[in-house]
Amino acid sequence: MDETVKTLIVENEVYLAQSIAAKLVDFGCKCEIATTVKDAIRNEKFEVVLLSTSMSGQNFMSVVEKYKNSIVILMVSYINNDTVSAPLKAGAKDYIMKPFMIEELINKIKHYGEFDRMRLENDMSKEFIKDIFAQITTPEVSKKIELPLLVVCPSKKHADAYAVRLAQAKGVFLKSIRLDNFTDFKMIKNTPSNTVCYLQDFDLLKKSDKQALIESVSQSNCIVYSSLSDTEWPYKSIQIESGDSPLGSGDILTVEDYIKSVLEQFQDKYPDIELAKKLGISRKSLWEKRKKHGINKKK
Repeated sequence: MDETVKTLIVENEVYLAQSIAAKLVDFGCKCEIATTVKDAIRNEKFEVVLLSTSMSGQNFMSVVEKYKNSIVILMVSYINNDTVSAPLKAGAKDYIMKPFMIEELINKIKHYGEFDRMRLENDMSKEFIKDIFAQITTPEVSKKIELPLLVVCPSKKHADAYAVRLAQAKGVFLKSIRLDNFTDFKMIKNTPSNTVCYLQDFDLLKKSDKQALIESVSQSNCIVYSSLSDTEWPYKSIQIESGDSPLGSGDILTVEDYIKSVLEQFQDKYPDIELAKKLGISRKSLWEKRKKHGINKKK
C-alpha cells in the first residue's frame, strides 16, 4: 500500500493478533492491538479495524458502532446472525473466515480503502461543481428531455451548467469530449447507456464532419454545444439566454478595440468566413485587421 494505514486489531488471542500485525506491517499498516472490547474503545481514529467475533462473553457490537466510519472487517470462526449479519447491518464493511491467508485480508483492506477514496473524491467533485455553477441560472431540466440535444448559448459556462444538471436529472455519467481533434464518431455511438457524451467545439468542425457527427449521434445519448444560433441541427435543441457579454466585460469599447478583442478570443474557434460574417466585414478586411493588430492565426 502507498500510505501507512493506521489499523486496530481487536482479538483476544494475543499470539494470533501479533501474527496478523507482524504480517500487515510489511504491507504498510501501522498496527495496534486490543485484547478486550473495553480496550478497543479508544479516543483515536483508525482507518481499519479488524474485529474478532469469537471473543466469548464480550459484546463486540460496541466496537462496530464506535468505528462505523472506518473500514471494519470481521474475523469470524463461523457464520450466523450474531457474528456476521447483525454487525454488517450496524456498519461493518466485510468479513473474513478464520483461518485466512494474509493476502486475502490485504486485498479486502485495499479494496475498501480505494472505495472510500473514490467516494471522497466523488463527494468533493460534486461540491466543487455545485459551487462553480451556483450563481448560474439555466432552464429546468428533467429526465424526460430527449437526446441527442443541441444546446445553443453564447456563454459556454451556462451550457456546461445545463449539461451537468441534465445528466444529474437523468441519473447518468457525463463524459466531456472536445471535437476540435476528435474524429472517432463511432465511439460516441457506442457509448454505454448510463453515460451521456457532452460534445464541445461543434462549431469548429468542417461541414462534412458536422454532417458525419449528426448522422452518428441520431440514436445516441449526447448533448452538443454550439454558440451559433443558426446552427443546422435535425434533432431536439434548446436555446439558453445567458445575459453575458460575449467579451465578458461591461466596458464600452471602440469599434477597433471590439474587433481586436473578438479576434483575440474567437479567431481559433470559428472559421474566417463565420467570423467575418459576425463582425460584418469581408474576409479581406478580416485579414487586414489581423495584420494591423499583430494577431497571428494558428494553423
